[in-house]
Amino acid sequence: MSDFLPVSRKDMEERGWDQCDFVYIVGDAYVDHPSFGHAIISRVLEDAGYKVGILSQPDWKNPQSVRALGEPRLGFLVTGGNMDSMVNHYAVSKRRRDTDAFTPGGVMGKRPDYAAVVYCNLIRRAYPHATILLGGIEASLRRLAHYDYWSGKRKRSIVLDSQADLVMYGMGERAVVEIADALNSGMQVKDITWIDGTVFACKQPDQAVESITLPSYDEIVRDGRKYAESFRIQSRNTDPFTAKRLIEPYGPNLYVVQNPPQKPLSQQEMDRVYDLPYARTYHPSYEALGGVPAIAEVKFSLVSCRGCFGACSFCALTFHQGRIIQARSHASILAEAEKIIADPEFKGYIHDVGGPTANFRQPACAKQLSKGVCQNRQCLFPTPCKNLRADHSDYLSLLRKLRKLPGVKKVFIRSGIRFDYLLADPSDTFFKELVKYHVSGQLKVAPEHVADAVLDKMGKPRHQVYARFLEKYQRLNQQLGLKQYVVPYLMSSHPGSTLKEAVELAEYLRDLGYMPEQVQDFYPTPSTVSTVMYDTGLDPRTMEKVYVPTNPHEKAMQRALIQYKNPKNYRLVHEALVKAGRTDLIGFGKRCLIPPSPGEKPRPMPKKTIITHRNPKKRRP
Repeated sequence: MSDFLPVSRKDMEERGWDQCDFVYIVGDAYVDHPSFGHAIISRVLEDAGYKVGILSQPDWKNPQSVRALGEPRLGFLVTGGNMDSMVNHYAVSKRRRDTDAFTPGGVMGKRPDYAAVVYCNLIRRAYPHATILLGGIEASLRRLAHYDYWSGKRKRSIVLDSQADLVMYGMGERAVVEIADALNSGMQVKDITWIDGTVFACKQPDQAVESITLPSYDEIVRDGRKYAESFRIQSRNTDPFTAKRLIEPYGPNLYVVQNPPQKPLSQQEMDRVYDLPYARTYHPSYEALGGVPAIAEVKFSLVSCRGCFGACSFCALTFHQGRIIQARSHASILAEAEKIIADPEFKGYIHDVGGPTANFRQPACAKQLSKGVCQNRQCLFPTPCKNLRADHSDYLSLLRKLRKLPGVKKVFIRSGIRFDYLLADPSDTFFKELVKYHVSGQLKVAPEHVADAVLDKMGKPRHQVYARFLEKYQRLNQQLGLKQYVVPYLMSSHPGSTLKEAVELAEYLRDLGYMPEQVQDFYPTPSTVSTVMYDTGLDPRTMEKVYVPTNPHEKAMQRALIQYKNPKNYRLVHEALVKAGRTDLIGFGKRCLIPPSPGEKPRPMPKKTIITHRNPKKRRP
């Protein structure tokens, strides 16, 4: 097993260190596995020749806790964790969650709300002049003014609230080494203003650099339309080849500047990142506490790619990892598979081979690696682009090699299949082998909804595409003599969904004979198209008005309709059907969703008014 990085003064002394180059403050438990962002960044810096110490989950109520490893030579690194701390802490209902999978023993409360901001401010109190470099998903998606669901406000850039010197957004491997090298050469952090994938505050931006000035923060706070306009500009500048520097004013003498995203990693660079000497598990000091639950999902899984050109409206991947696919080589993935097989706890099952979307292993089209992605065109939505390369041959070849490894019984795919991309492939070979070899009884896919009006706002394909996928999946199972099912992920209360569309989804589930055990109510997280819709009532892509279910009671009704068979939901479902004018679904017929309440008479669906003409030859125009 590889050595863990120092977590205490004793560890530093054993390595002969008097001082770390960087102290990395992490909101999660220390897990040295490449599925954890802090593990990648710390190992990348180590590989570049820097000494990194890990300070995991310091006591956020005690400013002295950040002094545990002393003041670093070059600066502090900070991340809130693998998940946004607010999503980690709260369900969409804003109810406090009971457990934290990224904390030893699953204990809740070991990190603060808005962890990235709190940790940076602790450092600033303890070491007023220290360099602070903030990264991770929480900071990445709050890098400019954003809507904060938990406070119900449009907040300013996290650069300002955290007092960090630089925010690194996106995956950050290139940026963090460039920053480290600049600091190591003696540069002041205030002068490091050119690095891709970074955001900083200044009194006056450099006018010599081509830039786009966004609406000011004051305008964004006052006017939802200005916020939607700002987000539209931001979303058109997420590509590393075409993006411009963005400037967000905060009064006459304060600006937040966002440099373009870092360039995608080449396959060789991806391999180098994932071939670093990770211990591949949590720090042994957590063993007595019950370990870290989150490792179970990834311990026997393989990351093959990053990035996603699916661009769903409710997903922040476009703003974080980008739309250009970056993939590892087969040799790198197979070498990691060998390490998994050698683990004494391995039972022969590789749980996943994928990424944000498992079956994306190459850029959507040939031009993306030289000219970037299209600003005004999606690769798959509303229909696949004519230039899309829908080809699973490389992924298929990789899976075949993994299946042949000694000690491997089964290779599953669990990180999600994009079914419209699968159907766009002119060859059925991958689809057949997916069904035959890579499904663990149930294939999880994400149609999200069935109403086309809602799917359009979600950036998802029309329902007929999912229906075509489902028919083909069932036919292949029959041909292979298998009984495997599809588990659809469904979302309630997304912008664009009225009670009418919610009832339509319930009727679909009735006809399918399926009631999902879990339903995801739309969760407005920072930096997504859907969150801007939720906040402003405008679709930032078109600036058209959108119906948004924001009332908690209506959201509860929409959610209940998806699980209409649950007796606990009866009153909500009944109320929803009455309000939607669908009392024809209350009764004892096969089409009904629920029976009448005691003493209630079944009511037929109101008939539409039909105008008849006594003399059809003399109809009025």
